[in-house]
Amino acid sequence: MSRVCFLYFLFVPGLAEAAEPAALLSGILNHYAAMQAQLSAVLDAGAADHMSPVGMFMAADWVVKGVMIALALASVLTWAILAAKVVVLAWRRTGLRRQYRRLERAGSLDALTGRLAKGRGLVGRMTRAAVEERDRTLAGSAGIATGLHSGIKERTASTLSRIEIGAARRMGAGTGVLANIGSVAPFVGLFGTVWGIMNSFISIAESNTTNLAVVAPGIAEALLATAIGLVAAIPAVIFYNILSRALGGYKVMLGDAAALVERTLSRDLDLKRTDENPRLTLASASAAAAAE
Repeated sequence: MSRVCFLYFLFVPGLAEAAEPAALLSGILNHYAAMQAQLSAVLDAGAADHMSPVGMFMAADWVVKGVMIALALASVLTWAILAAKVVVLAWRRTGLRRQYRRLERAGSLDALTGRLAKGRGLVGRMTRAAVEERDRTLAGSAGIATGLHSGIKERTASTLSRIEIGAARRMGAGTGVLANIGSVAPFVGLFGTVWGIMNSFISIAESNTTNLAVVAPGIAEALLATAIGLVAAIPAVIFYNILSRALGGYKVMLGDAAALVERTLSRDLDLKRTDENPRLTLASASAAAAAE
């Protein structure tokens, strides 16, 4: 305070003669308080900007910055995978359901040769595989024997199983990334936190002070890495569980479609066998009547 009074007397000549001592002291105190308030406002604004997420990121160590950037990219990738899988899965489920109803109404694989069997859908691929296996086997045979009938169904079931597994694997591609992000992101964030706290302790040792205003910014920057890691990990785990359940339902639909194709193929083979061997039908009917 004495220095401020001295400056006033030094740079404002005649001030002591022009004013009363009480008024002079009051003016000096008011001006000093105003300057102190302005300085506090500037410091508070700088501290507030530094303690914002962007300010903490800019003030962080380069290792912590790298951790934060990697976690932010992982979070963006998580949301991108979710959006892509939801759209593709909804589209595939709708198409599979529509083709399933078509095959169910047709009741025969040959009835769909001109429409569904030439399409790009999964049921169309299954239908084509069943028809090709049936025609390839029957092309070198004079008739449909019982063993030949069973062989066609077994080979068709194997082919449909591979189609089903391949479709499920393609649809599930990318969900493993969500599992990895959900399990690894918290530990990556924790690594950034540990690194930042180590730097904070080093700064404390170099400055020889334990003032909270000096220690808090570094610790806050370090903890921000853990927060970003949790922001990336929690949605990844939730989305992985949601997509896993949706993929489970999709696999059930694939199994139902494959089973429908197998039943339709078996029905077609039975009808062809009956047409080629009409006596077989009479013998079966007689055997059933005798059994009753």
